Amino acid sequence: MEKIKQLWLKFFQDESDEVPNWWTRKRASLKEREAEIVRLGANGKTFHKLRYDNSIYFDYSLHLRYVIKQKDQIYVEEHLVPYRFRCDNGAVKDHQEVERKAVANIKGIEQELKTRGQEERFSYDRLAAVQYAERWWNSYNPEYRVFDVDCTNYVSQCLRAGGAPMRGAPVRERGWWYQSDDWSFSWAVAHSLRWYLSGSTQGLKGKEMERADQLIPGDVICYDFQGDGRWDHNTIVVAKDAYGMPLVNAHTDNSRNRYWSYEDSTAWTPDIDYKFFRIGDE
Repeated sequence: MEKIKQLWLKFFQDESDEVPNWWTRKRASLKEREAEIVRLGANGKTFHKLRYDNSIYFDYSLHLRYVIKQKDQIYVEEHLVPYRFRCDNGAVKDHQEVERKAVANIKGIEQELKTRGQEERFSYDRLAAVQYAERWWNSYNPEYRVFDVDCTNYVSQCLRAGGAPMRGAPVRERGWWYQSDDWSFSWAVAHSLRWYLSGSTQGLKGKEMERADQLIPGDVICYDFQGDGRWDHNTIVVAKDAYGMPLVNAHTDNSRNRYWSYEDSTAWTPDIDYKFFRIGDE
């Protein structure tokens, strides 16, 4: 892993001809926000190794840790990304991020938006939701299943920790719920939670906000990376930067205090679309 560490240091110090696009976008975003990285750490931990013919294939988790200064505010951003490479006679080749398949979007999930019955109100404990997000940003609560694409499951757990009431079980197409080893689509599928938040009229619901800076800790951001109407990712706001913009936590890839726009993600495209949701009855 020492060779991989040196490879990343070359990227970060602009000493490589193969600087990742996401790193270039991240630097541009920091400059635009008048922020700078004052300390950077990169470590890798191998979680799978396979020897085949004359090559050795490695899967590893890249853990990036940035100390960021913006005006008089300093905060730590962390990000884990799975990478893969093969080693031929000591040379690193085919170094690339591991692509993980998302849970399939559920056709017709938008039809479940209308809810019936008396409107249920709840007091959303934002502090509890954020505390949960901080506790489990880089680990997994054993009370819940871990998904290959875990972002929505993680956000749902945070909302539940904040007191959001579950309803609709055992019908997976209805409501928002988790019990034992079963769950609603809206609990674990990014596309489904996005539509559930905008359509629910009782219990857990979201009020669409126009701008990211209107969000506060405990709120949710949804991402359509391709801008094609298929929502891919969800995050929870845990803090604000020096200019009042959201910093978010997420799973897949596990991130803490990440700038909300996700320009440093390999999934980002110029066509990206966002939805900003205020959670609760405020």
